[in-house]
Amino acid sequence: MSDAQPALRRELRLWHLVLFNVSAVAGIRWLAAAAQVGPGSLTLWLLAALTFFLPSALVIASLSARFPEEGGFYVWTKRAFGDWHGFLAAWVYFVSNILYFPTLLLSGVAMASFMFGESGVKYSENALYAIPATLAVLWLAIFTNLVGLRVGKWPSVLGGGAAYLVALLLCILGLLATWRYGSATHFTNLIPDVSWSNLNFWSQIAFAMVGLELAPILGGEIQNAAKTIPRAAWISGLLCAAFYMAGTAAMLALLPPSRINPMTGLAQAGDVAGARFGAMWLSPCFALLITVGVMGQLNSFIAGNSRLPFAMGLDHYLPAAFAKVHPRWRTPYVSILLQGVFSSIFLILAELGENLRAAYQIMVDMTVIVTLIPFVYIFASGIKFGQRWAGTTGAIVSAIAIVLSAVPPPGVASVWLFELKVVGGTLLLVLAGRVIFARSQAARA
Repeated sequence: MSDAQPALRRELRLWHLVLFNVSAVAGIRWLAAAAQVGPGSLTLWLLAALTFFLPSALVIASLSARFPEEGGFYVWTKRAFGDWHGFLAAWVYFVSNILYFPTLLLSGVAMASFMFGESGVKYSENALYAIPATLAVLWLAIFTNLVGLRVGKWPSVLGGGAAYLVALLLCILGLLATWRYGSATHFTNLIPDVSWSNLNFWSQIAFAMVGLELAPILGGEIQNAAKTIPRAAWISGLLCAAFYMAGTAAMLALLPPSRINPMTGLAQAGDVAGARFGAMWLSPCFALLITVGVMGQLNSFIAGNSRLPFAMGLDHYLPAAFAKVHPRWRTPYVSILLQGVFSSIFLILAELGENLRAAYQIMVDMTVIVTLIPFVYIFASGIKFGQRWAGTTGAIVSAIAIVLSAVPPPGVASVWLFELKVVGGTLLLVLAGRVIFARSQAARA
């Protein structure tokens, strides 16, 4: 990366970064997706924590201390394997998040409808409601990031706090409901069923534990990055592992797996708890906290993701406009705005020919594949720079998850159309990256 890069403001301290990580990693919507699988999901969480999350924390902490500059894994991969591999890792990750934002928002907006009682819930899977509301929330987050991390860090900080507060409330309510009425789910069998749908879910449960890689991308905006990033990774890593395990168990105590909707299940749990304890305010309160949590997670990913095109622009792999910072706010405004435009387009295209749930699933599966490709590079870089055990374990799990994401889930109308969108879309994305990289190399020759 150029030594004469534009200066970015160092706005993030340790506690900002801990909550930033919690906001990025602790995805509220994954609690419902896991609980729908049943008690066996607790075993899957434990396996994912040991074979993916712990190795990623080890590798990311090590590489962040070694290379604390702006760009994170883009810089690590370049140093380990060369320019093309660094570009590819950053390119697919950047686009994967553009795909990820609609899936995050579709679930968040659906759960937010519970704030408005029964009249709101009936719109929870209505595309005519979901798409306009999603676009409004997306562009609010885009504007927040445009003005810089001095303001933009607070949605992430509040979102991390809200996500954890939801999990704490859920655990308290789950314990109270079990004590008074008995658990809605029997925890006698913690071995997950072997089925195609559960195999597909394994890839999503690994994907739910990504997010620690975002903070190092902001290395140039973190005070004492070489020490702060590793410390924040370990603190937030422990908090997030507890969040997923305890939150899923509490959901299963309140609702049987067969009644849990993967998009709105957490809001359902608040609704059920409110009815059982005669506290009807619980449902809208849950929905509000969930909405703040989703906003925080969206904000964290926009903040980290926008710095990748900025770094690639500085290296002249993307047009020079990507390397510009706003004269007043000192933010990479071109890539921030680009995320908003393309996320809006993908959100609308996902609805063509699919119902809301099917579109949500297709977007999730493609996002898992193109997000975990950079993780293969992250773990391989870890192997290259000394983290052999952690890097090897994480790389194997990432590769398995990528393959399993190509397995169509039950209920897909056309297997061939699903594969065309998920696998074909991924290959097309890699090809587009190769074309852009080759043109940049030719222009510099």
